Amino acid sequence: MATKIRLQRHGRKGYPFYRIVIADSRAPRDGKFIERIGTYNPNTHPATIDLIFDRALYWLNTGAQPTDTVRNILSREGVLLRKHLEGGVKKGAFDQAEADRRFEEWKAKKQQSLSDIKTRDDAKLREEEKKRLEAERKINEAKAAEVAEKLAEEEKAKKEAEAAKAAEEAAAISSEVSATEENTEEPVAEKVEEAKEEN
Repeated sequence: MATKIRLQRHGRKGYPFYRIVIADSRAPRDGKFIERIGTYNPNTHPATIDLIFDRALYWLNTGAQPTDTVRNILSREGVLLRKHLEGGVKKGAFDQAEADRRFEEWKAKKQQSLSDIKTRDDAKLREEEKKRLEAERKINEAKAAEVAEKLAEEEKAKKEAEAAKAAEEAAAISSEVSATEENTEEPVAEKVEEAKEEN
């Protein structure tokens, strides 16, 4: 039986989530498997990998062939390096303590690089958030200025309308006063004329 270490797709459309499984190469992609040794989520940055290290190493040593993607995952997690170092110990190139030291040194460097990526991503997100907030603040200031200008125009138009109304009322009052004055002048003039005729 040709044994493969491969991915089994799960998750919704456009948001895949994979299980890392040991399966017969003739089995369907999402079908029967022998053992599940981890998960792989490519939707995060960096991708989230949860791997049972010892079982992955065991299956590699028993001859299971990883697919290309799984080979990259195992390389990133250090399983392939560990297998290589164990091969060096078996050949007598170095002892187990040296192999462990080299592996721990590699692991520390890998963890440092992953934490650097996360720090860089966090800084980038903070910078983008800052730029977005700055742009939003500028838009809000522009809107506030526009609203203030509109309110000033409305206030000016209201004052002009009130002034025009006051002017109309004053004109109406003055025309009424002049009309009443004309009416009062005519009877006085008539009375004066009547008085002259009587004399």
